[in-house]
Amino acid sequence: MAYDYQTADPMLYRILRENARHNRNNPKEAERLLWQYLRADSLGATFKRQHAIGGYIADFVCLSHRLIIELDGGYHLAHQQQTADEERTRWLEEHGYRVVRFTNEELFNGIDQVITRIENELYA
Repeated sequence: MAYDYQTADPMLYRILRENARHNRNNPKEAERLLWQYLRADSLGATFKRQHAIGGYIADFVCLSHRLIIELDGGYHLAHQQQTADEERTRWLEEHGYRVVRFTNEELFNGIDQVITRIENELYA
């Protein structure tokens, strides 16, 4: 199983590692909430947070199931960000990952439904 630098673009690894570390140390409220449900194999699968894959940093990834969970705040509604998100998702899927996106509102208004969907994706 490839971890850390083995899943990241080697040319970008140092920058990605520092950015991922910063993100882990300064999580957004939605990330902090979801991590409480994903940490410590609580869904029967190991998730990593802010993990570098290629030239990207995934919010959460279960490497054994090749499942990425992305949380989208309000800025993801901007056209330029939507285009970047589509490109990122396409690249990740071309490299064998499944990407599931949730808005922060979905998470805050229905964490149980979000967790159920993640479980369904893990064990589908």
